[in-house]
Amino acid sequence: MTSSSAATPAVVRIIRTGPRGLANPTSEFAALLSTVKDAGLLRRRRLFYILTFATIAVAMGGAWVGFALLRNTWYELLIAGVLGVLLTQFAFLAHEASHRQIWESGKVNDHTGRLIADLLVGISYSWWMTKHSRHHAAPNTVDRDPDIEPDFIVFQEKHARGLKGISAKLATRQGWLFFPALTLEGLNLHVQAFKTVFSRGRVERRSTEIVLLSVRNIGYLAVVFSLLPIGMAFAFLGVQLAVFGVYMGASFAPNHKGMPMIPKEEKVDFLRRQVLTSRNIRGGFGMNIFMGGLNYQIEHHLFPSMPRPHLKRASEIVREYCAARDIHYTQADLFESYGIVIDYLNRVGLMARDPFDCPAAQAAGR
Repeated sequence: MTSSSAATPAVVRIIRTGPRGLANPTSEFAALLSTVKDAGLLRRRRLFYILTFATIAVAMGGAWVGFALLRNTWYELLIAGVLGVLLTQFAFLAHEASHRQIWESGKVNDHTGRLIADLLVGISYSWWMTKHSRHHAAPNTVDRDPDIEPDFIVFQEKHARGLKGISAKLATRQGWLFFPALTLEGLNLHVQAFKTVFSRGRVERRSTEIVLLSVRNIGYLAVVFSLLPIGMAFAFLGVQLAVFGVYMGASFAPNHKGMPMIPKEEKVDFLRRQVLTSRNIRGGFGMNIFMGGLNYQIEHHLFPSMPRPHLKRASEIVREYCAARDIHYTQADLFESYGIVIDYLNRVGLMARDPFDCPAAQAAGR
């Protein structure tokens, strides 16, 4: 059933139910895909992306002009924050290029995405493609989705139960620590970029990425540290990386965290796998810009190559389609979704707590 409720179980076994009026789940999605195609929603919107890129590029140029004019004043930190926002907006475009949303040609999309990701944002396009492709193939699927594997944050109870010492202590409060920890995510993305291109594994266009990443990151540091006093330079870099990390995390986190997880062995058809594990964020045109189209996460997962301007119309079609088939379609307000994520992570983290720390357990042992 279609619902706008955000109160979705954190971990459930998805039960496969026969679709109404259709014997084959594959045909069920094919019918939806046909409707979307007939509505012209998979057509490219090149002008939209050209204008979007140009707007961000002009804003970036203005920010660097501001950087030059405000030299040796602490107002530079405002410029650092602006750069963090603009770099995230560029990252959204790299993400869309990786999904073939911008150009008809896959090769041109890859070239565009690699140039934006490596040369402008400073993160590895190859690393992103490998990780993100696995996520799209099996969202919130245990042992298959890299986005729910343990890191500083643990997303599954089985991983929380194995924690000891300081890791266990932190896990019990990880919901509250999640957003503060995102201030380090920007730095982590740059580190992962260089770890990827210098790793022994296969990296597509490795030499190109090494050159692009080196030019961008070394050049960026050279400009900041040569034009600002050293203390101000470190502060500038810290603010820019923190804003970038928080903005990136705040855009991607609401989409799946706290949604149902699928056991590895469970067989779920494509339509339900994508819809039931994803959450849309309510909001109009401004939200679509703020989240780079990620606010329509359900439609993005169903139709990864759909351009951003078409997602709103697609959501209306998908929502109605799901309602007719009793498929739960989840939406939430932005800050409501953040609350769900925090609550979910705290509940998972409680599994790391020693059972003898629980008052109920202590009472039972007396």
